[in-house]
Formats: sequence, C-alpha cells, structure tokens
Amino acid sequence: MQILIVSPEVSPYAKHGELAEVAGALGKSLRKLGHDARIILPCYKEVDDNGFTLRKGRKSVEVMIEGQTHKGLLRQTMLEGVPVYFIENREFFHREGLYDDGENAYEDNVQRFGFFGHAVLQLLRRMDFRPDVLHLHGWQTGLIPVLLRTTLKNDPFYAPIHTVFTFRDLNEGEFPSSLIESLHLGDSADQNYGLNHQGRLSFLAGALTHADIITTVSQTYRNELRLTDLGADFAPLLRQRGNAFHGILEGLDTKTWDPSLDMNLNLPYNVDNLNGKKGDKRALQKEMGLEPEALIPLVGAAFPLTFPKGADLIKDAWEQLMQRELQLVIAGEAAPELHDFFAAQQDRHGHKARVLLTGDTGIARRIFAGSDIFLMPSRHEAFGPEQIIALRYGSVPVAHRSGGINDTVIDADEQPRQGNGFLFDKATPEAMLEALDRALELYQNRRQWLKIVKRGMTADFTWQNCAQKYVDIYRKAMAYHPI
Repeated sequence: MQILIVSPEVSPYAKHGELAEVAGALGKSLRKLGHDARIILPCYKEVDDNGFTLRKGRKSVEVMIEGQTHKGLLRQTMLEGVPVYFIENREFFHREGLYDDGENAYEDNVQRFGFFGHAVLQLLRRMDFRPDVLHLHGWQTGLIPVLLRTTLKNDPFYAPIHTVFTFRDLNEGEFPSSLIESLHLGDSADQNYGLNHQGRLSFLAGALTHADIITTVSQTYRNELRLTDLGADFAPLLRQRGNAFHGILEGLDTKTWDPSLDMNLNLPYNVDNLNGKKGDKRALQKEMGLEPEALIPLVGAAFPLTFPKGADLIKDAWEQLMQRELQLVIAGEAAPELHDFFAAQQDRHGHKARVLLTGDTGIARRIFAGSDIFLMPSRHEAFGPEQIIALRYGSVPVAHRSGGINDTVIDADEQPRQGNGFLFDKATPEAMLEALDRALELYQNRRQWLKIVKRGMTADFTWQNCAQKYVDIYRKAMAYHPI
C-alpha cells in the first residue's frame, strides 16, 4: 500500500506540539509493516534553523491564492528510511514560528495552509508516487479532502486517491467566512464546500465532511465527542459520519521513552530489574529536598498546571493531600489563575512536598522514574500521553476516567487481574482523593503493588501496534465510495 502522510509539523524538522511526533513515528512503523509510507510538510524557517540539509528538487507548482500566483518548490530528505518531502515557499513559511509569532496567530494562515493544500495535490502529478491513501493530520490539511471531493472530483488522476483525516482538537482552524474567496476553489454547486461552521470558514469542518474516513486519537474520546457536550456544535456532524468516524489510540515512541536508556535518570532500569527505580526514587527525593524514605509513597505530577489538566483539583485538595502519608512532587508551567497558589507551595512543605513551575523535560522524566504514583486529574484528555509514560516508567496512574486515559488505564479494584492504575469518574477533589486513597492502601501490599507496576510496564502502546490499526483504517478508506 502506498501512503502519503500529510502533516503541518514533523519532528525533528519542525515542532509546535505533540502532533510533530506522530508523522515520523507512524511513517517508520508503516515501513516496517511493508508499506510504502512517505511524509510531506511545509518547509519552515525552523527546518533551516535546526541545521537540516535538504535535497533541492526540480519539481515545482504554481498555486493561485488571493488573486496571486505563488510558487511551491519540492525538497526532500530521508528520516530513517522514510522519504520526507518539503514544500518551500519563503513568503508563507520562512518566518519565526509555525502558526504564530509567539503571541498571535498569523493573519494569513488561511492563505498559507490553503496554498499548502493546493500544492500537495498539484505536486502529486509531478512526483513518481501516487498514493492510495492520503493520511491528513490537523486542521491545516483540511482543505485537501474538500478539493478532492469538489473541484477535483471529476479528474481521473485523483479518483483512486482516498483520504483519512485525523484530528485532536475541534477548537481550531476557523476564520472569517469572507476569506473563502482567497482559496480559489472554482465553481461548485455546493458553494460553501462544507467549509462553513457557524458562519465561519472552517478547514476542520470541511475535512470532517469530505474525508473518506475520520479518526481521532482514542476510542473513548471519539465517543465523548459524539455523545457529550465536548463535541459542541460538531457533534451532529460526527454522529452523521457514523461508522466512518473511528478512535485509534496513538502510539508511544518506546525508544524515546525507555527507562533502561533514558540519560536523564540517575539509574537505568527495566521491568525485569527494578533496582534502578528504587535508586531513582532516592535521587528524586534528594534533588527535591525531601526525606529519603524508601517506604513512603512518592506521588508525582508532571504536566501543565491548567484547568483542563485538572490542576485546580490538586489546589482544592492540597490541605487533605498534606495530611496523608505521602510525598508529593509537582512540575509544570502554571496558568495565570493558578500560578500564585502553586508558587506559594514551592517550598512551604519542605520535607513533604515540592513544586517546580517549569516544563523542563528532564525534571519530568525524573518524576516519572522516581515516583510510585502518578497523579493525572485531567478533565478531558484526548490521548495523553502522560499516563502512558507513567505506566512505562512503573509509576502507577491515579487518573480521571476520560478520553485516552480510559483506553489505557485499567482500575485495579474493578479488574484486579488486569488492573494497572486507579480511576475516578467525577472531576472533583473528593473523587480524586478517594482514588488516591485506594492506591495508597494497595501500596502497602508490596507483592500486589509490584504486579500492577509490571502490568503497566509491559503493556503494548507501541507505534507498531497503532500502525497496524491504521492499515485496517486505510483499507476501509479505499473501500469507501461517497454518494
């Protein structure tokens, strides 16, 4: 099968958020399964800044955007055996930041990613590669399925090409409706092309309407978007897509997240020899100024301290947490409304708790390794991945049952033989504390606790597993025939 992964960001070339890790990991895994997977993204200034040398190709296209012709040049490199293409246009992409200047979104993002969508499809004619499936990621690629099902629907070159569109967030990619004219979509009986959402131009709405298959990053999140307020105004459309809408749990890069290889840790360890984890706990206690007590449970939390991540639940339960027999280490950048509280706790409970207002990944890794319990009270969590990292590093999650958490954490009281963590159903301080108390109680039974730790560490959340599920989705897309 021939697959072209289209993404607005790809690590290590250009990264804004978690999406950047997906394309490369998926592409490499699909290659290992025997498929011809390739990747394409914009050629940002960041690619040059990061020191990557790209091969200049002779292929180029011209795209009409906002009444002017813009040229796109194709460049190429390899990522561990995966061909990676870049579309170069210095006016649109040679600037600081991928989508914004550090404070505000670029005002011409419609034109920038409208150009990108047109250019991807035009370059397919020039490349020696016509994919069976375009796997599109993020609202920035949302124009592509629209073009294939409207202005290009009668073009025999594009007829065999099918689309899978994957999204994480519904609150993205909306613009003033008047900007649709800048995209030069041509004449169509459907004059809004499915791009209208509540009177706004929405690349996301277009993709959700026209892609052969749509996916999001976990099955529970998919159900929440269809059946709860989380889906907001998109819920009817997602329900309408029925069996064309799937939830596929993303993978974790197990080379990047491996406690036996992690250079940020004091001591390496694995599921067969956990002595290093004991040493990493001692090292974390020493680093954080806590009493080096081996038997007291150390609870960790490493994520942005925001309302969506449930940091306010930790705030509201703080005094009760301090009354329990535990140590607590928290690291993350705090939202403005929570900053003062967590700043005041940084050194207030010296022997018992430590708060660091930083997003430093090295500290986060040492918390995953050194903690016995990982606290994750996220209100909504499309995927994670903090709970999966915690499982891999042998830190037992205590987490709010939502999205990807529900698809990866199994409550040890509900399913004693399969359990790898503890879940709570309501996003309240009381429910969080009740789940934590269940974990603290079982922690005293070292034999049972070790079984839970090892179950988490041996669970298969690899990209190879995820890639096989996507192969099944690609086959569904190729069998899809729109009315």
